[in-house]
Amino acid sequence: MKARQAYDELIQRVREYSILQSCAAVLDWDERTYMPRAGSAHRSEQAALLARMAHELFTSPRIGELLTVVEDSDLIHHEESDEAVNVREIRRSYHRATKLPKDLVEELARTTCRAQQVWQEARRDNDFKSFLPWLENIVALKRREAEAIGFDDCPYDALLDEYEPGATTAEINASFSALRKELVPLVGAIVESGKKPRREILEREYPLERQRIFGEAAAAAIGFDFRRGRLDVTTHPFCTGLGPGDCRLTTRYNLNHFSDAFFSILHEAGHGIYEQGLCPEHFGTPRGEAISLGIHESQSRMWENFVGRSFPFWEYFFPRACQTFHDALSDVSLDEFYFAVNDVQPSFIRVEADEATYNLHILLRFEIEQALVTGDLKPADVPAVWNEKFKQAFNLTPPTDTLGCLQDVHWSSGGIGYFPTYTLGNMYAAQFMEVAQADLGGLEEDFRRGEFGRLKGWLNEKIHRPGKTYRAADLCFRVTGERLSHKPLLDYLRNKYSELYGI
Repeated sequence: MKARQAYDELIQRVREYSILQSCAAVLDWDERTYMPRAGSAHRSEQAALLARMAHELFTSPRIGELLTVVEDSDLIHHEESDEAVNVREIRRSYHRATKLPKDLVEELARTTCRAQQVWQEARRDNDFKSFLPWLENIVALKRREAEAIGFDDCPYDALLDEYEPGATTAEINASFSALRKELVPLVGAIVESGKKPRREILEREYPLERQRIFGEAAAAAIGFDFRRGRLDVTTHPFCTGLGPGDCRLTTRYNLNHFSDAFFSILHEAGHGIYEQGLCPEHFGTPRGEAISLGIHESQSRMWENFVGRSFPFWEYFFPRACQTFHDALSDVSLDEFYFAVNDVQPSFIRVEADEATYNLHILLRFEIEQALVTGDLKPADVPAVWNEKFKQAFNLTPPTDTLGCLQDVHWSSGGIGYFPTYTLGNMYAAQFMEVAQADLGGLEEDFRRGEFGRLKGWLNEKIHRPGKTYRAADLCFRVTGERLSHKPLLDYLRNKYSELYGI
């Protein structure tokens, strides 16, 4: 068989697999938004069947045969060509997938589908005991997954690699340790400064429908295309790209908490802009997929925080907020509002945390996940260990598990290994933003005018369109000229909060 013929057949098969995966993603989106609760058991069987079908399709020996033909040819001699990128990444995924037993893949899909419904109710009712059997099962399944895939140093590496290819637990531990060393004193200095914004501004009454309209307008302004996407309501905000022309954002609204929905909309819109910025002609192949969750989170955190919590952003949007929420903001100045949305204080909920304390939430979860996977921590002991670590990090003890270990959807969905990518995303975002400002110049003036197209275009070119041409660490070096470091993030936080808090 000729290499080109083999490559074309390989791409056809991989695209069929991607389409099947996108069908499963539609069902997952529906489950987390509109599906009646009573449909959970049936949906879990649908999810399990689709997972088995997709696994069988992708692990077919024919895929391996086609890869071998192309890998032995001149078709992939240029390592950055579309063919070389696709073959390299398909081989990596195929190698990983063929190690996983079909029954394990099917059971993970079935279990996590049901577990997400149980988690929603447990979170609502502050009932960890009802979720515990599901958490125990998921941890056991993920440990089986890690063993099947294999690892050099620790089992967490095998799970982390799904979300951040090439990263290791040891590397991330070292990076996070350096970040923590400088972050904790910074947070302490802010808290001890004695300066406090009028936080009650954000806890007034903000009509829900107006929140939706205002949030959608902001998402559209920064570049999310609602002709190719939509926004819906869920328990825990997320974004899912279902394919070219179909990207779904979700949020949750709180009548008396403006920041809940608004900044989650900006966050998910950042993910959506990345999904919409991928090359549609490469859909279904690695060349048309996001590099890693760390890079993906860099996009969401950049728009949410580096742009959405900046003073120039609110110079443009605050007058519009006053028009939309005139009763809530009639006695509020721009400076007061800006300070309020950048308030730093230890808090219980990760997705509501300020930029300075946010990463401490991630470090806590990262430590707990490692212990769960190694078996050093039993799922039944999670609430106690969570509260102990939370007390150490924030000098607060969660009064309920809803405000503690039940707050995130990730474990119920099987996403063990995902959490570190949020802090990696913050670090990537800071490093990318430094270079974007240097390359483009005048970005603050753009934001004051409500213009975000130049930054979006730069991100489209530098980050989105290459797909998986490069690994995350290599992309960072190509874009910034430096390896990933915590220092740009710390510099950004120090500059911002020294001005706000006088430290």
